[in-house]
Amino acid sequence: MTEVVEIGKARVEMAVRRAYRNWRSHFKEDFGPGTHLYDISTKTIVSLGLGKEKSTFYLFDLIMNLENLGSGFEFSEIDPKDKMLVLDQYLFLLDRTRFEYMKRLGWLENYPGEDIPLVDLILDFNHLAPRLQANTPILSRGHDAYDRFQSMNVFEREELVRKLIPKALKHMEDQSTTS
Repeated sequence: MTEVVEIGKARVEMAVRRAYRNWRSHFKEDFGPGTHLYDISTKTIVSLGLGKEKSTFYLFDLIMNLENLGSGFEFSEIDPKDKMLVLDQYLFLLDRTRFEYMKRLGWLENYPGEDIPLVDLILDFNHLAPRLQANTPILSRGHDAYDRFQSMNVFEREELVRKLIPKALKHMEDQSTTS
């Protein structure tokens, strides 16, 4: 009996294996097509969320491999239009990573896109990103600013959540130096 292989699906599976190759060797975790940010260890979330040196490479590498643009090592060599796509996706994933960390701190109840695997956030970026970016993460009921958050309009809520990012980065820095 012959097995029917869907070419598109097989290409995506190959790209996913390639895209997570460096992640697996560096972070020592298992990643796959269904990996969500909530599946990833806090140590890895901290590393990615800091947005420094090597962490940038790992997000670039994931994006570029999935988009068939080569490895993250080749970022400086790709076409300017592709560079913009990679940078847009990088900033989008960086936000989601930081939101995930803020959720783990108990600051956020939820954030847009938390239920979508990383691979899908990248491969369906043009469709998903505008919708997800139009929604604000929800501050946790236990956060000191929750009552104020509830009385704010959408733009003020977004600003309040964004102002929490430097505090989250400070927590990340502290955690990365003690780990």
